[in-house]
Amino acid sequence: MPNILIVDDEPRIRDLIREHLQFAGFTCTEAGDGGEALSLLAQGGIDLVILDIMMPFMDGMTCLREMRTRRIMTPVIMLTARSEEYDKLAGLENGADDYVVKPFSPRELVARVKAVLGRTMPRTDRDDTLYTFGELTIDTASHSVRVSGQEAPLTPKEFDLLVFLVNNKGIALSREKILQKVWNYDYYGEDRTVDTHIKMLRSHLGVCRNLIVTVWGIGYKFDPDAR
Repeated sequence: MPNILIVDDEPRIRDLIREHLQFAGFTCTEAGDGGEALSLLAQGGIDLVILDIMMPFMDGMTCLREMRTRRIMTPVIMLTARSEEYDKLAGLENGADDYVVKPFSPRELVARVKAVLGRTMPRTDRDDTLYTFGELTIDTASHSVRVSGQEAPLTPKEFDLLVFLVNNKGIALSREKILQKVWNYDYYGEDRTVDTHIKMLRSHLGVCRNLIVTVWGIGYKFDPDAR
């Protein structure tokens, strides 16, 4: 049963989220700030983090950056009371998989949790594949990507995005289509979300960044012959 780490300095918010997640069949662990969350993550056994941005001692954005610096690639859904584009993009650029703006619907949050776990949890019925495109190797069994023999530190969302592009190589995919397929049909995202993740994905692919081609006026495509 997936274990969800709820990180928020407000006990009533943690209680609300825990009650709905437990009703949906999840187990929950709680932390009141980013430092406590990092200690719990270091112990393992966490499948997804719900992380508030505004917290004392260590805020959520600092915690997220520290997670990714330590190569803790556990999926993260950010909670924020702000709705400015900057906060959303900052979370995505630092490796968040999704975000929910307060006040939020607990049912929507549970749906987001299920959607993210559906993309990131191991599956026994999956058709594992090894892709190789020059210096780029993608192993869906180990959920890993290597560039020139070195592992690329992709977030779960970046990995899903790359695999989706590869599975549709040569096809120009609109941002709307990418949002539907990678973020699921009920994801209320924006075109900028795709652009931000493409930017981060390219930065991690290094010498293979040009394999992801911008199709002006449409979106993006994976071109194995691009140089």
